[in-house]
Amino acid sequence: MWSIIEQIFPYAIVFTIPLLITALGGLFSERSGVVNIGLDGLMIFGAFAGSLTIYYLQGVIPNHSLVLWIGLLAAVVVGIIFSLLHAFASINLNADQIISGTAINMIAGALTVFLARNITGSGNIRITSGFAPFDVPGLASIPVIGDLFFTKTYATTWFILLVLLISAFVLFKTKIGLRLRSCGEFPQAAEAAGVNVKGIRYLGVILSGAFSGLGGGLIIVTYAGEFTGNVSGLGFLALASLIFGQWKPLGILGATLFFGFASTVANVSQVIPELAVVPPILLKIFPYVVTLIALVLFSKSSQAPKAAGEPFDSGKR
Repeated sequence: MWSIIEQIFPYAIVFTIPLLITALGGLFSERSGVVNIGLDGLMIFGAFAGSLTIYYLQGVIPNHSLVLWIGLLAAVVVGIIFSLLHAFASINLNADQIISGTAINMIAGALTVFLARNITGSGNIRITSGFAPFDVPGLASIPVIGDLFFTKTYATTWFILLVLLISAFVLFKTKIGLRLRSCGEFPQAAEAAGVNVKGIRYLGVILSGAFSGLGGGLIIVTYAGEFTGNVSGLGFLALASLIFGQWKPLGILGATLFFGFASTVANVSQVIPELAVVPPILLKIFPYVVTLIALVLFSKSSQAPKAAGEPFDSGKR
C-alpha cells in the first residue's frame, strides 16, 4: 500500500496545483461578493492561450524556460480579459451571476476548439516539452517526507504555493483584504465606510480570471503537453474544493489535495499493477462521485460569504 502512495503522491501534487490556483481565484471572487462558476471556462481559455503562445514561440526564442513562462503570462492575460465580461455583466448590469458564468463555460469549449482546429487542422496544439521535474536538493533525501513532497517536483509548484501564502496574508492581514471580505459580507456597510464596492468586486473577479487562466496554462506545461479541449471539468472540481475548503486558503489547499489525489488515481491507474485490476470507468468517475458526496455532507455546514451572488444595491439596507 505504501509503495502505491509513494508512486502516486508526486503526480497527485502535479494534479493539485492547477486546481489550487483556480480555487484561489474563485475564493477572491466570492469573498468580494461575486459568484464565478465560469472558472472552468476561464481555465479552458488559459490552456488555449498558453499552448498557442508556446506553440508559436518555441521555435523563435531559444530559451525554452522563458517561452513557458511567457505562455503562462499569456494564459493569465486571456483569463483576465474574459473574466471582465463576467464582471461587467454581474457588477454593472446586475445580471444573474450563475447565468453569466455558465455562458463563459459554454462559449469557452466551443470557441477554443474551433480556433484550434482552424489553426492546426487537427484541433490539437502541441508544445515540444513542458517544465522538467526535479528533486529538491537535500530535502528529497529526507525519509518518507522527501519521497512524497520533494521528488519529481516542478518550479511552478513552489511558485503557486508561494502565491497561496501571499493570498492568505493579503486576505486576512491587510487593509485591502479586509475591504474585499467586507464587500462579500456587508457591502452596504462597506460602502458607508468609504469602500468602493464595485471596484473591489472588479478586483476579485479579475483575480479569479488571472488565477483560473494560470491554472489552465499550468496543465499544459506540466502534465498535458497539448491543448485538445480536454481541460473541461476541472474548474468544477476547483469550485467544489472552494466549498469543501470553507472559503479559506488553507482549507482549499487540503480540499484540492484530496481531489487531486482522486484525479491522479483515475489517470495513472492503468500503469500501476495494483490498480489496473479495477475497471477504468469506476476510477474515471471516482473524483466526481467523491465531489458529490463531499458537497452533500458539507452543504449544511458550509458558510459562504453572506452577500455572494447578490447584485449590489447601494440603497438597500
